[in-house]
Amino acid sequence: MKSFDENIDDTLLAIEEAIDETGEDIDYDTISGILTLVFPNDTKIIINRQSATEQLWIAAKSGGFHLDWAGNTWKILQEDIDLTSLLSDLCSQQLGEPVTLDIVLD
Repeated sequence: MKSFDENIDDTLLAIEEAIDETGEDIDYDTISGILTLVFPNDTKIIINRQSATEQLWIAAKSGGFHLDWAGNTWKILQEDIDLTSLLSDLCSQQLGEPVTLDIVLD
């Protein structure tokens, strides 16, 4: 079983790979375990770890989201929304066109 930090590190890498695969004009940068997605309109999505609660936190133009590890993915448990769906929707909103991410977590 992977540790929390291993899950986060693998997740951030998987998000980067999914962004690359879309071919969309979304830049990203990871510094000190914080992944920042930058869109052509200069808006950002910030994805980072919250070690104290063992959650993945996402800050976007539309709000903040806290995801828990559930089975083999990150989810907003109360709403049963997984990371791939959430981040695809957030990227679509901020880019202004549909984006479908395929975030593969092992």
